Amino acid sequence: MSTKKNGLTYADAGVDIDAGNALIDRIKPAAKRTNRSGVMAGLGGFGGLFDLKAAGYDDPVLVAATDGVGTKLRIAIDTGNVDTIGIDLVAMCVNDLVCQGAEPLFFLDYFATGKLELDQAARIIEGIAEGCARSGCALIGGETAEMPGMYDAGDFDLAGFAVGAMQRGTALPAGVREGDVLLGLASDGVHSNGYSLVRKIVELSGLGWDDASPFADSTLGNALLAPTRLYVTAALAAIRAGGVHGLAHITGGGLTENLPRVMPEGLGADIDLSAWALPPVFGWLGEVGGIETPEMLKTFNAGIGMVLVVDAAQIDAVQSALVAEGEAVTRLGTVTAGDGVRYSGTLS
Repeated sequence: MSTKKNGLTYADAGVDIDAGNALIDRIKPAAKRTNRSGVMAGLGGFGGLFDLKAAGYDDPVLVAATDGVGTKLRIAIDTGNVDTIGIDLVAMCVNDLVCQGAEPLFFLDYFATGKLELDQAARIIEGIAEGCARSGCALIGGETAEMPGMYDAGDFDLAGFAVGAMQRGTALPAGVREGDVLLGLASDGVHSNGYSLVRKIVELSGLGWDDASPFADSTLGNALLAPTRLYVTAALAAIRAGGVHGLAHITGGGLTENLPRVMPEGLGADIDLSAWALPPVFGWLGEVGGIETPEMLKTFNAGIGMVLVVDAAQIDAVQSALVAEGEAVTRLGTVTAGDGVRYSGTLS
């Protein structure tokens, strides 16, 4: 007589469907807070629905962007401070998207982990919702993937997907020409690029994440987790003011690599490095890591998170619009003949 064996369940393999359902219920209020005109359905369906006409577009061109947060996630995981890493995720997508002249409309996230920890996951996604709310962008869906054997305990990964729209014929960059003025918007720290080098420098310093920060009034880990600044509302206000010919989100590659992306062939940029003060975090990273100025400008944002290329005749209106949105604005230089970025002055 044979003995019947107990059948295995998905939970026995390490995947908890009930925890996933509980997460959806917990984050629904956060997602609902991001609702905007055009949203047609909440979380829980097989896809998110969005009505472009209801959002005010009669001849739209869609623009899409996707990104992650990189190895900044390692600091969030090691410190347990995951509340703002979702803001970084949104910012890395929507700040890129607005550079095309588009208004972010909706966002979807992908969260993958070895074992779903309800509180951790909820805090991350609530941060994503906060980033969306600040950008006027609806969180209309996403995916939570529990994959035992793929990630170590406590580890997770994030990816984001933003879709926006603009009226046909309004795409940027457009009309960039010699003599245009470059306006820089201050960053809120390292943002979300260069963290493999940041973590190497922290290792060299001998400091831990819970030690006092040498450059801020907090722990080192929390100081380095300052979220990426969201430039969407300010950038859209500047575009409406008129005269904006291009925008460059200063991410990986820094000013050196990102500014040329908005320049037509034969045009480049002259930038005065003495026009702004290098934020303390970069001063510390540069000192401990022995980072030379060219490397600083090619790896980090160096205190400038977004650059606008503006018609010189409309600079006052654009600058006023940016300041009204709370931005710290610096006149960096001008568009000039010749490819690439040329620097003068000293970064300090």
